[in-house]
Amino acid sequence: MNAQLLTVLIIVLVFWNIVLTYLIFKYFLYYSRLTKNGKKDSVVKILDDVLAFEKESKKALDSLYAKCATLESNGLLYIQKVGLLRFNPFKDTGGDQSFILALVDAQDTGVIISSLHTRTGTRWYAKHVINGKGAEYALSKEEEEALRTARSHKNLSHAKK
Repeated sequence: MNAQLLTVLIIVLVFWNIVLTYLIFKYFLYYSRLTKNGKKDSVVKILDDVLAFEKESKKALDSLYAKCATLESNGLLYIQKVGLLRFNPFKDTGGDQSFILALVDAQDTGVIISSLHTRTGTRWYAKHVINGKGAEYALSKEEEEALRTARSHKNLSHAKK
C-alpha cells in the first residue's frame, strides 16, 4: 500500500513541477518582453514609466478635448449655410443677371447681399439677418427664398456625422 501511495505522490509532484515550470517560463517570457530593447530597468521602473506616460497622455487628451470644444462652439459663429438665387427683377432686361446671396451661421444669423442689374448699371444692397429675419429691414420674397435655400443645406459642422 505504501508503494501505491508513493507512486501517486510522485505523479502529483511531477504534475505540480510541470505546472510550476510552465508558469515560471510564461512569466519569464513576459518579463523578457517588458525589458526588451536593451533596457536593464526593473519591472517596477518600467511600470512607473508607463504610469507617468499615461498621466501625460491624459493631460494632453484633456487639452485636446478642451480645444475641440472651443473650436466647435466658435464654429457655430462662422458661415455654415449659403443660399444663392439668380433672378430677373425687370421684365425689360434679358437674362438672370441679378442675384441674392445669403450667408448665415448655424443660428441663421449673417448677411444677405443683393445685386440688382439694370440696363444702366448694377446696384448692391446688404441686409443684416438675425435668427432668419431681417434685422433692420424686411426681406423681399427673393431674399426669403435665398435664405430658405441656405437653410435647406446641411450645416457644415454636421455634414460628416
